[in-house]
Amino acid sequence: MVLSDMGADVVRVDRVESPGDDAHPALWDRGRRSVALDLKGPDGVGTLLCLVDTADALIEGYRPGVAERLGIGPETCLARNRRLVYGRVSGWGSEGPLAQAPGHDLNFIALSGVLNAIGHRGERPVPPLNLVGDFGGGGMLLAMGVCAALVHAARSGIGQVVDAAMIDGSAQLMTSIFGMRAQGKWNDERGSNLIDSGAPFYDVYQTSDGAYVSIAALEGRFFADLVTRLGLADDPVMGNRMDPASWPAMRRRFVETFKTKTQAAWCTLLEGTDCCFAPVLSMHDAPAHPQNALRRTFVQHDGVTQPAPAPRFSVTPGGISRPAPRRGQHTQEVLAEWGVAPQTVWGE
Repeated sequence: MVLSDMGADVVRVDRVESPGDDAHPALWDRGRRSVALDLKGPDGVGTLLCLVDTADALIEGYRPGVAERLGIGPETCLARNRRLVYGRVSGWGSEGPLAQAPGHDLNFIALSGVLNAIGHRGERPVPPLNLVGDFGGGGMLLAMGVCAALVHAARSGIGQVVDAAMIDGSAQLMTSIFGMRAQGKWNDERGSNLIDSGAPFYDVYQTSDGAYVSIAALEGRFFADLVTRLGLADDPVMGNRMDPASWPAMRRRFVETFKTKTQAAWCTLLEGTDCCFAPVLSMHDAPAHPQNALRRTFVQHDGVTQPAPAPRFSVTPGGISRPAPRRGQHTQEVLAEWGVAPQTVWGE
């Protein structure tokens, strides 16, 4: 999706199934076209390899070894197109005792040390949706790797394999936390550190109407602004903010204070100030916030509200080229456009 939003012509190869079995397209499929091929037969494989001949990149997400068994592994593809960037994304990586084991985001981030660090003190780890393994440590780093390899291919004429494992990528996202741990500034008891909800001035609080607000007043001057605006500047429990021994009492005071007003009232008092504040918005409410609305952080496309392409480019702005496709919707169109003679494909 990200590559498509940035202007790439993305063609997804789907299984050959009847249109009636096609599920409603997912938003992350936006911007791409769909070709349906039977990769268990020689005609489908041959058609795919013809697409590989002129492609800049191919991305596959099979378990290790499956692409090779199908006849579309990197050795075969790079022999046909030496400039090809061959992207591979998997959970555990291409080797190791777990390489062939099934798994999902939660399992990968559990083994990389991420999951154990997320949650409140004394409570079980909290799954951070599937953003860290699937999308951040997997898809996003794969997209970055593909872009870097494309630069190399453009300069050298030589392609390569980009191996993106979600366990590797999620571990890389923890680099700064590992760094703090090495410096003695982080311990393994979750919910007891500066930015994991341990510090009361970096946490979420409930308001009188049952909504929530976030506070991230890490620096001294931001903390001073926060306690002043809350009317707590002279409260003795606010005196030594970096002493963990003072945090329980400080937290109790924050809990009591934030429950005295509604979320909207706190927004009026604190939003846009130096105390590092923001309301906790739902997916329903986030698109309407003035900051998001002005920047068009969310857009309407094909009747659906969704996140806009990011990041933003001053010369080559991205965009959503088309809605998510139905399976095999563009088979004949893509084959003709890419100069591939149709063989045994769905729709023939």
